[in-house]
Amino acid sequence: MLKYSIKRLASSLVTLLIIITVVFVLLRQMPIEGYFDNFEKADAATINAKLEQLGLNDPIPVQLFNFLKNLLQGDLGNSTRYSVGAPIAGIIAKKAPISIKLGVLSMALSLMMGIPLGTAMARGKGKFWDKFGTMFIVFINAVPSAVYYIFIQLYGSTALGISMLFDETNYLTWILPVFSMSLGSTASYAMWLRRYMVDEMNKDYVRLARAKGIAEKKIMTSHVFRNAFVPMIQYIPTSLLYTVCGSIYVESLYSIPGMGGLLVDVIGRQDNTMVQAIVIIYSCIGIVGLLLGDLLMGVIDPRISFVKKEGAR
Repeated sequence: MLKYSIKRLASSLVTLLIIITVVFVLLRQMPIEGYFDNFEKADAATINAKLEQLGLNDPIPVQLFNFLKNLLQGDLGNSTRYSVGAPIAGIIAKKAPISIKLGVLSMALSLMMGIPLGTAMARGKGKFWDKFGTMFIVFINAVPSAVYYIFIQLYGSTALGISMLFDETNYLTWILPVFSMSLGSTASYAMWLRRYMVDEMNKDYVRLARAKGIAEKKIMTSHVFRNAFVPMIQYIPTSLLYTVCGSIYVESLYSIPGMGGLLVDVIGRQDNTMVQAIVIIYSCIGIVGLLLGDLLMGVIDPRISFVKKEGAR
């Protein structure tokens, strides 16, 4: 397990390095206007001095090396348009807590809805809950999320009698954004749990348990659900990435002062340095989620071996 963990960590770091390099190089191909707060009024000498100050006149490999060196020290650079001259790390530190709270709440809600729905679908295969769950999963995956996000905002706010805009001090305004962000993961949990439970229900040990006269409820909870939930563990950390991606639009829709709305804002302002920093942070979240998903499977179920045995057939 330790050897596998080290190998996965090393591969994750390599993947992150590749992503950082690609993002860095691509953003360096963008127009230089994104590094100036008032490019139109700047003369050639001012532009050249600014580029020299930012190190943009250096070769790309030198720029990348300097960026990585600063990144290891926690320096993400300074904003050039969103908040001119302000450290990006400080801006993100103020925005991130709100996004984290929303993300954690939406993940908790998706687990609370997705797991019971998937279980009901598996236990009532071909019946009402299975058909209802299938329709829900197809709808969430087929319809663009922007459509039902707007629908929830318009009709949900009217039905609940709450503001369409987010207010951190009014927890009623948290309901619709959290619910919206949870729908994608809810459908994913329900779909995969149903699949794994149906697979387990067709195995010989379940038939043997039924032949012994063990109660169906005990078979489902102590055997089928327990074994089906193990492979689902890997999807829980990775769903954090989907939640974060969903928050990009949801936060903008509800005017939530979090990371998602910030990304939309800085893209509109062409603040290349901040776009670069936020994209790298989201990449880190995705990679960490994949890594934790793999490792959690081994922790939850010790029977899983990550080491290939010599001579195994």
